[in-house]
Parts: sequence; structure tokens; C-alpha cells
Amino acid sequence: MAEWNPWQEMERVRREIDRAFEQVGGRNGRTFPTAFLPGRAARAYPLVNVSEDADALYVTALAPGLDPTAIQLTVQDNRLTIAGEKLRLAAEIQPEAFHRSERAAGKFVRTVPLPIDVDHEQVRADYTNGLLVVTLPKAEKAKPKQIPVSLNA
Repeated sequence: MAEWNPWQEMERVRREIDRAFEQVGGRNGRTFPTAFLPGRAARAYPLVNVSEDADALYVTALAPGLDPTAIQLTVQDNRLTIAGEKLRLAAEIQPEAFHRSERAAGKFVRTVPLPIDVDHEQVRADYTNGLLVVTLPKAEKAKPKQIPVSLNA
């Protein structure tokens, strides 16, 4: 059974607080992430999952209704930025004609901190059925190294 360490717990809380401030722009000068949900608190868009395996990080973004050619992706300083614009579906319908409009439109920018160094030259993005999958191969220095143990007889 693991022993409770208050210092580790404080460090975990500090990381969570840092992550919360990064999401609202504490380090890059913006006050809030761009979002376009009228009448609601600002929300990050698109919604993302970040996962990894031995060779790469994967950022999967839920972004239906986007023109994939209009999505701008940049990787800099261990951050992935996804930017673009979600257009209104029915441009010919005037806004006052809607009885209900829950599918927001507008420009967006989402910056996702990357937990490790990636190979900027090998980044790949695929967009299928409203799902953007960005594959970010790990930099060689970020990949785990297997260290052999020798037996001294």
C-alpha cells in the first residue's frame, strides 16, 4: 500500500491550477479562449482528447461541420494550435427566422499544451466525418530508451 505524501498531493494540485490558468490564457496574454456559444460561458472549441503511445502523441478533436482546407494547425513551443471558422449552415436564412439555434458558428482558436517534445517536421492531420486526428510523432529525445542491465559475475 502506498504511503500518502502531502508534498506530492500539493504538487498535483499546483499542476491542476497551472493547467486551469493555461486554459484561460494566463501565459499567452489572452483572457479567455475563443468560443462561440451565445448566451453561455466561454468554452474551448473544438473539444479534444490527447493520448499517446510509444511513438507519437494523438490529438483527436471533435469538429463537425468544418471545411478541412480552412483549418490552420501550428506546432510551436510544445503547443498545438487549432484555428479556423465554422460557417453557418444556412447562409440564406436570416438569423431572426430561427426558432432555435444551438449549432454555433464563428471563428475559433484552441491551443493544446503538449506534454512532450514532438518532431515538428513529421506532424500529420486527417479529417474524417467531423473528427480531426493530429498525429505528432515524438522527438527522439522524448522517446523512452531501453537500458540493458549487465550481469557482473
